[in-house]
Amino acid sequence: MYLTITSPSGILCRTTVDKVSLPGTVGAFTVLPGHAPLISQLKEGKIIYAKEGEEHVQDLKSGFVKVLKDTIEICIET
Repeated sequence: MYLTITSPSGILCRTTVDKVSLPGTVGAFTVLPGHAPLISQLKEGKIIYAKEGEEHVQDLKSGFVKVLKDTIEICIET
């Protein structure tokens, strides 16, 4: 999957990933390959994404995510 994380200050991350866990406003969820399309609001917490078995963390205050065809686009306030 292809992940892009942006903020008002610019692009924070642009990489391929195996999975992404997100703090949704209705509850946390994880996006895996082949995930159904979705748009969700994000609450304060951590984005955790795994690439080649290694986990990376990005803190956020709020934001939105769009998932479509194994492309994950996240816009956040840090």
